[in-house]
Amino acid sequence: MTSSPTDLAIEAAGLTKRFGSTVALAGVDLDVRRGAILGLLGPNGAGKTTVVKVLATSTRADAGSALICGYDVASQAHQVRQLIGVTGQYASVDGDLTGLQNLVMVGRLLGLSRSLARQRARRLLDEAGLESAADKAAKTYSGGMRRRLDLAVSLINRPAVVFLDEPTTGLDPVRRSDTWRMIKALAEAGSTVLLTTQYLEEADHLADEIVVIDSGQVAARGTPNELKKRLGRQTLDVQLLDEADADRAVTVVSHALGHEPAVDRPARRLTAAVDDGEAMAQVVRALDEAGIKVNELSLRLPSLDDVFLALVGHRPTTGTASVNSTYSEGDQ
Repeated sequence: MTSSPTDLAIEAAGLTKRFGSTVALAGVDLDVRRGAILGLLGPNGAGKTTVVKVLATSTRADAGSALICGYDVASQAHQVRQLIGVTGQYASVDGDLTGLQNLVMVGRLLGLSRSLARQRARRLLDEAGLESAADKAAKTYSGGMRRRLDLAVSLINRPAVVFLDEPTTGLDPVRRSDTWRMIKALAEAGSTVLLTTQYLEEADHLADEIVVIDSGQVAARGTPNELKKRLGRQTLDVQLLDEADADRAVTVVSHALGHEPAVDRPARRLTAAVDDGEAMAQVVRALDEAGIKVNELSLRLPSLDDVFLALVGHRPTTGTASVNSTYSEGDQ
C-alpha cells in the first residue's frame, strides 16, 4: 500500500465469505485512495459482486474487516450507507414512477430538500441522456435507459464512494461512452469509484488501478500499464486453422519460445509474450515444419485482454447472472 490510511476511501483486509460449501471470498485485501477509480476484474463467479455487497453493507463477511471513509462496514453500517452510492448489474428503480420522480424520491429519503432534490435530478437526467424521458414512467424505458436511470439514482446524494457493478452491460457504444463520461466526472469531483466490469477496454480507459480477482482471491494488482508490462513488451497471436491442432501447436510454440502460450480453444488462438520480433519468424518456421496450418499470425503490444487470459486461463465473457440481494452461485 502506497497511500497513508487518511488517503484511503476503501480499506479491506482478509475478507472471507462462504455460501454453504462455496467459497465466494478467500481473504481479499483492497485499498482505494480517495478520488481514484479502481477496476475490479474477474470471470463470472470470481467474487466481484460479493466484494461489492460486503463493502456496501448488504452482505456481512464471515471474516476480515473493511472501512469506508474510516467507518466499519459491519459495526457502523448506517454511517457507511450515508456515504455511498450503489448501482448493480440490473436496474432497481420503481417502474411506476417517472424518471424524475425516482430521483426526487431517493433524494428526499436521503435528506435533500425538495428543491435541491429536483435540481440535482434534472442535472443527472440531462447527464444520463434521459432529459426527454424525465416525465415518462420508468417501466416504459428500455433496458439501457433503466440502467442509466439507476446510475443517476445512485449519484443523487453526491456519494463519497460509488460502487458500480458492471454498469454498462447491455448499453450501446454511444450510451456506454456517455456513462464513461459520468464516471470520470464523478472521480474528478472527488468521489471514489469501485467499478466491476468484464469489458476490459472499459477498465483500461477508466481505471487508475486494476485488481484482478479469481476464485475469491486477488490474482494481480497494478495500473493498466503495469499489468501489461508483466506479459512482456509484445504479444504474439497465433490463430489456428483447425482446433484439433491446438495441443500440438502448444508443444511446438512452447519449444520455439521457451515458455508455454495461453490457449483460447473456442477461438483457436494461442497467445504468448515475446521480447522481440524475431520470435514470430521462429514460430512460423516451427509450425510450418510441424505441418500445422495457421489462419492468422500477428505481433502486437499486449492488452488487458492478454493479462486476463494469462491470469485466469480464458478471455472474459459478459455476465448475465443477477445481482439481487439473494446469493447466486453463478455470480458470487
